[in-house]
Amino acid sequence: MAATAGLLVAALPASPDGVPGLLVAAWAAVAVLAAADAARRALRRPLPGWPRPALVLGLGLVLLAVPAGGAVAYESARDEAVEEMLLERLAKTDALAERAAGRAGFAAGKKEYTRAVEGYAGLAADHPERRAAKKVPAKLKALYESVATPYREDDHCEAIEPLTYLRELPESVGEQALGKLAAWPEKPLADALYTCGMDLVGQGQAGTGGDHLTALFEEFPDSKEAGQVGPALLTEVSERSGALPDDACDNTSRLRALDALAGKLPGESVSGVSDKARSGVEKGTYSCGVEEFEDGKFSEAAETFTDFADTYKGNKNRDKARKAAIAAEIAEERPAAGRKLPPARSPGGTRMELVVSNGGPGTVEILYTGPVTGRLTLKACAGCKAYDSVAAGKAGACKDKSTSYPKRRLSLPAGEYHFLYKRGSSTDTVRNHSSGARIEPGYTYTDCAYTVKGLGGLLPPPVDGAAWTPPPGTGRDR
Repeated sequence: MAATAGLLVAALPASPDGVPGLLVAAWAAVAVLAAADAARRALRRPLPGWPRPALVLGLGLVLLAVPAGGAVAYESARDEAVEEMLLERLAKTDALAERAAGRAGFAAGKKEYTRAVEGYAGLAADHPERRAAKKVPAKLKALYESVATPYREDDHCEAIEPLTYLRELPESVGEQALGKLAAWPEKPLADALYTCGMDLVGQGQAGTGGDHLTALFEEFPDSKEAGQVGPALLTEVSERSGALPDDACDNTSRLRALDALAGKLPGESVSGVSDKARSGVEKGTYSCGVEEFEDGKFSEAAETFTDFADTYKGNKNRDKARKAAIAAEIAEERPAAGRKLPPARSPGGTRMELVVSNGGPGTVEILYTGPVTGRLTLKACAGCKAYDSVAAGKAGACKDKSTSYPKRRLSLPAGEYHFLYKRGSSTDTVRNHSSGARIEPGYTYTDCAYTVKGLGGLLPPPVDGAAWTPPPGTGRDR
């Protein structure tokens, strides 16, 4: 009785781990010794008459039944303790999932979501017949719904990362633990990739949007969403092309990006997108140059017009683009040259002669715009040097009869002109120089380009440094 009392004290209340084996063995040893002692005592006494043997047998059976029944009852209690332990473990896993759901964004709760999923999967795999395990499918479904909250709220771009996470879960926890949920993310993820990708394309972010569309074709090439990409891109291209020349630079940039995007996607899926986009780019590039010119962005306009002329050699606007590029380059130094685009056609009527000479070292490129626009290059003047001052340049430029000055003759209609001088030098850098002049009927003009020495190198003359002088007896000093 003392051994049994000690065993009960150690065993109750029942725990999932049960009673230590050594304690049970000790109790069994005491019970065997007690039974042996009882047998010893009984064998020394004569067998009593009936009904005492029957009573003894009955009591013996009771003594055997009590510990056996106690063991069964204890095992039942222990089993319930295991159930309670697993339910507590389930509750802790639920707390992890709830904590993850309360984080600001999926990324912040990703580790806790992972621990929760592993906890649910482990519980279901290790104790499939327990009450706690039978609750796991509903718990996993709730977790999936929590992770997929951005998708349910139609935030498709935010939904891509969590849906991708859910789709990859079977690789880490196994499909058996997830059941039907293992395949659930497939369609929502395809939808999110398509919708987000096209939304970004529509917002002018074809690069990022294209990454999502590329992923769509890689992961779900046969999906309904992949089949929608081509028609959707054609619609986007048509809208951008149809909007020209309004917002020309923005629409042209987007058309260029759409062309690049189509080149990254399977050709059969986006057939016709690139051809239509390139047609729009050709139309939009010239209009973009005009837009930049009118907005005073002369550096950008010069680059845009030059690129257009170099790329689209058969376009009817090529000559206009070349002239506009010259005017924009001049206007970058002399904004007055950018008041309006060069005229498409040269005016008729009388033209005046302008003889342009190079009286300085290095080649010189001269750009001009006005009633007519163009550019010319004069070779370096052999033996010509930079002058010490502007006054010295005005007095001596192109007047040494023993020197052969490179020159060109231009026939210009009357009007206001703007010039840009770009001096090339093998030894020093010479800054660009701009100037303006009015060509009037009845006069001939000469222009001598020269350079003036400055600190740290050769500097161009000031705004009036180009020596405008008429031939003797022909007119005024310009």
